[in-house]
Amino acid sequence: MSGPGPRHDLPVVIVGGLHADARRAAVARLLADVPGSVVLHHDLATATAGTVVRTVRDATGILDAGEAPLVNDCACCALREDLVPELVRLAEAGGTPLAVVELWDSVEPKAMAEVVTAGGFTVTGVITAVDPALVLPYLGNGDDLAEGGLAAAATDQRTVADTFARQLEYASVLALAESLPGSPEADDEDRELLTQLHPTARRVPIGHGDPAGTPAPAPSVSVSAFVSASVSASASSELARAALAGFDVEAAAAAQHPACALLPAEADAHGVATLVWHRRRPFHPERLYAALEDLTCAAARSRGRFWLAGKGDTLLHWDAAGGALCVESAGPWLASLPDAAWELVPPVRRAAAALDWHPEHGDRCQHLVFTSPGLDRDGLERLLESCLLTDAEYAAGQAAWERLPPAFDTLLEV
Repeated sequence: MSGPGPRHDLPVVIVGGLHADARRAAVARLLADVPGSVVLHHDLATATAGTVVRTVRDATGILDAGEAPLVNDCACCALREDLVPELVRLAEAGGTPLAVVELWDSVEPKAMAEVVTAGGFTVTGVITAVDPALVLPYLGNGDDLAEGGLAAAATDQRTVADTFARQLEYASVLALAESLPGSPEADDEDRELLTQLHPTARRVPIGHGDPAGTPAPAPSVSVSAFVSASVSASASSELARAALAGFDVEAAAAAQHPACALLPAEADAHGVATLVWHRRRPFHPERLYAALEDLTCAAARSRGRFWLAGKGDTLLHWDAAGGALCVESAGPWLASLPDAAWELVPPVRRAAAALDWHPEHGDRCQHLVFTSPGLDRDGLERLLESCLLTDAEYAAGQAAWERLPPAFDTLLEV
């Protein structure tokens, strides 16, 4: 088995997002504020013709263009195959202080950040560009990407809502482009929704100049020595500084895993609320299954992990947006593993479990988070509570729980 490939002295920032006008505005700002930087973009809109169009441009215009053939009828696969060789070509040519990878509309940054890192490059930032006025409409859009010509492959079954949610929640920086031509004006509710959905993200306004005197934060990870002082000095905007601040691909992946996800906290402001619901009793499978539609539609966005009676070994992932819910197994609860297997579990997962360990149930729990304008907290809590085992059902013990109807087996494709 071969070891890791060579490292390349070219810092890379990834800019993505379904809000194409906002994304283009963010890329233009980076090109203007980091002299000599270039943008690499793969246009997947041409995939139906059998190719993906690649362009490389700087602030003056297109420097190079070409085509990458589809791989297994998958435009995203073609992007993966073509992206790193193009970055290597740029690195070997020299003279480029920063490569900006502008993702096509529905491409998710997590997969591309991991591809770039595996190819020997350092990702110094992941930015999702957002028009705040469009956050709620996109989160509420349950249409398939294919219906809008945004699918990355013939087999792409993602929706607008779930794709947008993942793009938003993975990035360390949100570039906020307000008052774009043809876009409605954002209000306090729009901005608050964005804040509650991803409270730890650095939010950078673009389009009207950057806030004066905003200090650049300390890098979240150590930026490689090859990110020279001259590049950092040329980063004249807050967005450019954020693009160079550093990004930990491994930590970002862990923050998305349902077992140790960095979920939003309780909040209530400007008509938007976030409910964090945490319990130590399993759900009754039939009652929860019957309530799924109401729970899914109760909030613009909900996610987390849950524990189902009769499936005490399986950590289940809850992921809902746009009126659609995805429930899937995310592996075992740590409490169900033998001690010897713990050494195979990533340290971040063990640490997360230790912080929330129960003497009887271990890390098994309900931890669900619902965020929405006009959230009916009381009604939602009552519905969730009604889905838990009753006192009598709980007292009957695990042997009795195993005999409960397997209402989720079809949903989980067991």
